[in-house]
Amino acid sequence: MTLERMILLVVGVVVLGSTLLAVLHDTRWLWLTGLMGLHLVQASFTGLCPVVALLRRSGLPSKAGFA
Repeated sequence: MTLERMILLVVGVVVLGSTLLAVLHDTRWLWLTGLMGLHLVQASFTGLCPVVALLRRSGLPSKAGFA
């Protein structure tokens, strides 16, 4: 698995998890979904993402995400 695909997996798990928690437990979990969306917008403009920094240290290979 490449770095780019792992990022997509992490974001998907967080969004689905927080949505499920909002539906099954408490709607306040939707804040996590909103924060993840806001972070994605911010990261697209600045290129700064802490998850990328952590995953790079794990040694995952990097190549075009949608090639």
